[in-house]
Amino acid sequence: MLVVNAVAPLALLLVAPYNSQLSDSCLSQYYYGTHGQQNVFITDDDVCLSKAAQHLNDGSFVQLTDDVQQLVWLQHQAVDDSIKPASFVDEFNAFFSRLSTPSQVTDGEQIVFNKQHPAKLLHRTESSALISVDSETALTLDLHLPRFWKASPLPTSPVPFIPVPSKAVDRVRDILDGLKFDPTVASIVSNISVPQLRSDVRYLTGEHPSSEIISRHSFSKGVLIAADWLKDNFEAHGASCTLKPFLSGFAPNVICSYEGTENTTETVLISAHYDSRGSFGSVRAPGGDDDGSGTTALLGIARVIARKGLKFRKNVQICAFAGEEQGLYGSRYYAREMYEKGANLTLMVQADMLGYHAADEPAQLGLPDIIGTPEVAQLVANLSAIYSPELKVGITPACCSDHQSFHQVGFPATQVFERAGPIADPMYHNSGDLSDREGYDFEQIKSIAKVQFATLLHVAGFDLPSKED
Repeated sequence: MLVVNAVAPLALLLVAPYNSQLSDSCLSQYYYGTHGQQNVFITDDDVCLSKAAQHLNDGSFVQLTDDVQQLVWLQHQAVDDSIKPASFVDEFNAFFSRLSTPSQVTDGEQIVFNKQHPAKLLHRTESSALISVDSETALTLDLHLPRFWKASPLPTSPVPFIPVPSKAVDRVRDILDGLKFDPTVASIVSNISVPQLRSDVRYLTGEHPSSEIISRHSFSKGVLIAADWLKDNFEAHGASCTLKPFLSGFAPNVICSYEGTENTTETVLISAHYDSRGSFGSVRAPGGDDDGSGTTALLGIARVIARKGLKFRKNVQICAFAGEEQGLYGSRYYAREMYEKGANLTLMVQADMLGYHAADEPAQLGLPDIIGTPEVAQLVANLSAIYSPELKVGITPACCSDHQSFHQVGFPATQVFERAGPIADPMYHNSGDLSDREGYDFEQIKSIAKVQFATLLHVAGFDLPSKED
């Protein structure tokens, strides 16, 4: 049982394991998001804290003071033993020692980013940390972080705690209950072209001679080239697209739509993130697997939509998000916009890292263990068994991609990932994340893309042109 101090400080930050049921608690009005599979709350309401403590089995408190700036959660990703650093603590201290004078860092100690910006370490565990930095530095932490770390900025004020409504879950269950093999769907999804996937990803990574892209970091010139190229290619294959800015300095989201033939607001969304990250902020950030693989899967799907002349009955969106590596910024803004507009989103499926396949393992499909809608994950798993039976489906602790942005505002969502287990790609967040390397598997990308495509076809519904046409 969590114990609350009898004396309330200026403000307390509560970190507790992810629990969707807390929407009914008084804590929901003090919610600052889910970060690293932890719910975060900030409040000076000691009465609420005492009540909430009765419903929490675990958690910790951090006392906040007047000098707190932008809060950022740092999470060490779940990685396989074959690529895991010798010690998280050593890696943690090495990270801060590069940016500060002391060789060791203790909670509350002042550190310096870029020798100019004061920052403070507020809390840490064996696999996470909470720091306070100025808002400008918060946007560029990925340039300093070791590759297995991800930053997740806390909002500056509470956000609504929004569970996925039961009606939305029931709608997905209805789709699950009626699911069966469709030979037309099987034929359509099999048309995804591996040679075209290879060509597309090589352009995004800069491996293709015609590509000017060196980096797809969210603040780079290359990512803007990629945004225009993606928009042009999606539009060339029948989608209506817009480059949607969301925050100054960041590349825009690429939002593409197919209008449904039925009179409905119902929408199905599939996505990936097209920004990338290199070695400690290296100029070279090709992002072949993370997430060139997911992005080219979307392109592969769009090419088949055009080739087959597909018309969707419900509205469809294909989205390539930016700002994922800095903390899901692009998808957060877009998911919040859809929520505020009252979008009728049946489900979304994010593709992030589809391409790495260890030589001694079967081709796999990983689904999130905690963050996401279980019913959507089950739908994807069932569709994989039907249309890509070569994939071994399981759970991954690798967390979290842009699906979290949608799940947190009450939209049914899940992610597809390359492995039923932790991250195993030795080039994760590395400037060597190219497609022309051992373990990069285009057949696995196609297999997972088929599942994402089949989900779209079964949920949105579709029609093919008649033979007379």
